[in-house]
Amino acid sequence: MLYRALELTLAPALRGIYRPTVTGLDLVPRTGPVILAGNHVSFADEFFTPLAARRQVFYFAKAEYFTTPGPRGRAMAAFFRSMGQVPVQRSDPRSAAAVLDIGVEVLSGGRALGIFPEGPRSPDGRLYRFRTGVARLALRSGAPVVPVGIAGTREVQPPGSARWHRAPVRVSFGAPMAFGHRAAEERSSRVLREVTEIVRAAVQQLSEQEYVNSFASTGSAVQI
Repeated sequence: MLYRALELTLAPALRGIYRPTVTGLDLVPRTGPVILAGNHVSFADEFFTPLAARRQVFYFAKAEYFTTPGPRGRAMAAFFRSMGQVPVQRSDPRSAAAVLDIGVEVLSGGRALGIFPEGPRSPDGRLYRFRTGVARLALRSGAPVVPVGIAGTREVQPPGSARWHRAPVRVSFGAPMAFGHRAAEERSSRVLREVTEIVRAAVQQLSEQEYVNSFASTGSAVQI
């Protein structure tokens, strides 16, 4: 119910203020499971991607957002849940496997799952090497992967700033890619990297970022 309220209030406000340019919307399935894999340059990405996709998109989030005590903590937890955030334990040594299981469960419910395969936000606006969690999710769930290229959100919320600024935002969606027919190859590190690189190349083409062939520092982001 809170998501619906935000959809009727926050979404129109963001569209009215930022007027994001959206391309490829017709490539995003209206219903059913889909993995939206995008570059990650700002916390604002998690707002503008579903805003552009016109679907509720579920994201992984650290469990601490949902366990803060008191009225403020409960309000924060309710907000994150309404935004489609799925709590995961980062401190659990089995967290990567657990996150994959949660992701497959979200997709099996016919929902859209958002993932930033770089892991943490880009430290300098360039595109960093993707982790193979996106490939594992695609092979295991059979859900199509829609690449997403986001530009301008780094200027909306610059690194280290809690304030949002007005800046042009562009969200571009690419053609869905299916990898479910290769599910039996999930244990192959070569195949996982191959699939991941196909997704990375599609995202880079849409985002038009310079590529760095190394992982971004892990920070506090959820890693898979």
